Amino acid sequence: MLKWLPWKYIVRRAARAYGITDPIMALARLRRFAQPSEVQEPLELLRAGIVFHARGLVNTQAIQHNLDWVWPFWINRQFDPDSRSFIPRGFSFSHINLTHRNWTAVGLPELDIYPIVDPRGLVTPLHDGWSLDFWIRDKDGTVLLPGRLDSVEQRYEFEPNLVVETICRQDGMVLRTRSEVVRGARQPHLLVTVEGEGAPGGALIVALRPYNPEGIQFIEEVQRIDTEGPGWMVNKHAAVRFSETPAKSVSSTYAKGDVFHHLDDTLEPVSVHCGVGMATAAAFFPCADRNPDRIEVRVPLGEDLKEIGHTGGQAERIDWPECRAGAARLEVPDAQVSYLYEAAVHSLILHSAGEIYPGPYTYRRFWFRDACIILQALLALGLEERCRRAIVTFPERQTPTGYFQSQAGEWDSNGQVLWIVARFAAHTGSTFSKDLVRSLVRGVRWIARKRRSQRKESRHSGLLPAGFSAEHLGPNDFYFWDDYWAFAGMRDISHLFAGSGMEKEAEEARREAADLFRAIEAAIEGSGPYRRRHAIPASPYRRMDAGAVGSLVADYPLQIYAPGDRRILNTVAFLRRNCFRQAGFFQDMVHSGINAYLTLAIAQSLLRAGNPEWADLMRVTAGFASPTGQWPEAIHPATHGGCMGDGHHVWASAEWVMMIRNAFVREESDCLHLGNGVLPEWLEKREPIRFGPTYTAWGSASFTIEWEKDCPFASIEGDWHTDPPPQIQVSIPGYRPAVLPGVSTRIPLERAP
Repeated sequence: MLKWLPWKYIVRRAARAYGITDPIMALARLRRFAQPSEVQEPLELLRAGIVFHARGLVNTQAIQHNLDWVWPFWINRQFDPDSRSFIPRGFSFSHINLTHRNWTAVGLPELDIYPIVDPRGLVTPLHDGWSLDFWIRDKDGTVLLPGRLDSVEQRYEFEPNLVVETICRQDGMVLRTRSEVVRGARQPHLLVTVEGEGAPGGALIVALRPYNPEGIQFIEEVQRIDTEGPGWMVNKHAAVRFSETPAKSVSSTYAKGDVFHHLDDTLEPVSVHCGVGMATAAAFFPCADRNPDRIEVRVPLGEDLKEIGHTGGQAERIDWPECRAGAARLEVPDAQVSYLYEAAVHSLILHSAGEIYPGPYTYRRFWFRDACIILQALLALGLEERCRRAIVTFPERQTPTGYFQSQAGEWDSNGQVLWIVARFAAHTGSTFSKDLVRSLVRGVRWIARKRRSQRKESRHSGLLPAGFSAEHLGPNDFYFWDDYWAFAGMRDISHLFAGSGMEKEAEEARREAADLFRAIEAAIEGSGPYRRRHAIPASPYRRMDAGAVGSLVADYPLQIYAPGDRRILNTVAFLRRNCFRQAGFFQDMVHSGINAYLTLAIAQSLLRAGNPEWADLMRVTAGFASPTGQWPEAIHPATHGGCMGDGHHVWASAEWVMMIRNAFVREESDCLHLGNGVLPEWLEKREPIRFGPTYTAWGSASFTIEWEKDCPFASIEGDWHTDPPPQIQVSIPGYRPAVLPGVSTRIPLERAP
């Protein structure tokens, strides 16, 4: 019915009546900056943006008029005119966290529940909910407020449970919080252990706060409860429980101001209601002479445990040591690299409990793009079953036309699905059901139908349509990123089809892949940047810019071109000259920050080409990690805080795992390369160096370097499922290359002249 209404006329007339810009004309103008596309802006991103800025509008009303409140770390910095994080507010449409988007998730390996902890220990127990802060007050009334401190100590702990520990110090007082998820009798709980020192006669304070790392989150009602232990009931449905009865509880409403200004009140109301949604509360626990003073705070996180967990069944009671035991181990004499590796492994496991998520908060939703990148890393870790259970759900997201759709208008997903399924089958030697394989055949045919006509003379002849693609490449365009994924997916899935006795479908996939590759090559050669620089732009219609980083996918991870391909290295050289800040890749498109995962992708191309400067990019990326070993999606070049996306970005964790894995074990055509990325400083310490087991195209492999007197020995242990096994080449920097037979072998290494 809508199409019969003169809605454009109505909108334009209403706009003129209210003296505002005609939105129809504005949208038309905006779209002229992009190539024509059947989907202008992905609905999922528009929806997310609306929600994001709606929160920002609330922040605009709530924060700047109440700067005497106790706010979280990011607000304290962003609203402080003396801070590098300061953002002027005069013409800002909304006030959102743009300079310190950092947080760390905690949880259990088979539960898709993710409380987050901010850089000062503020805990948000429930997704997009309110938060708990923890203060310590001495007998003279001085309060240690973590969000206002310039620095704290924070660290991830991995065993026996995943814990974020935060230690705050001020005027002799020490506040330590340990946040983790534990199993209760019927449901999981967030457990925060709070310890205080140096404040005898004072109190530990648990503070209920109506905000989180994105901004305001309403608290309309707080009620004291005593059933099943003392605590609060928040908004009638969420409980906060204390390990002991508080000596005093106070609360406040928006009209009265922050509860921080009422800590000396003697009236203890049983409940408080705030129509604005800015209720606050504080519970006091006296600090005696004993050290340290300690309390526990618990927040139930869900329903019965049997209803929570990975997609398609009851949650398994698997704890961290058991789950971690199945993943590849790293042993190097480098505490930072080891710590970041463990943090990345736990991050990948945590965010693949159910759906595969690229983040615990802002990006707690499914994208094929992120899922396939994350699955590559999970497969490299040897977590076969975790990968399989995700892959078998992919056909549920396939449309009747064969499109693997998570977001409309993004054309990379079919190629990514074909590629990761083919990679999984090749690395594990396993098979899939006929129904899943048939869905892959439909995926190939969707690509074939979707490609642009080759009968018309144009730069994009034979490519996939213009689309929003990987989001960080720019407006709708004919991105090579999409086409490279489609080509590699069809190329690789043809082997699975052939191995399944489907030679007709295999030949169809090979033929379509070859035809698409010819179209890609023609489009590259017809572009201006190729003719001038022999480099690959983001699309045949783009100049060389930061978006060209997307075209490097042809080298890593897809290995479409040979190592050291001239065009790939020219593209890398352009990006390093023009798009690097503080030695990391700075993505101008959308992200406007230093990107850890894209910096590591460029490092992979350098490693593959034998350029030792890959290690510089790895070290720089390590330096950008948070104290908990995480990276936000994009990093502010001045504050080094997160400035885009999720503050705990799992794609970055996946790329760190792949960087380490390929430094030790890397496939190339019909050869397995070992040790290309072993760093010289590791060898100088003459301590054991190990990585594995990791899946390869020929089976599982583990690589070790050990010292006997002054001589290093390299060994490979392989569990091969192919015949013949791979050719193996050991290429340790500073030592002579050695070629080994494809069996378990141990050899001495000779120094290169």
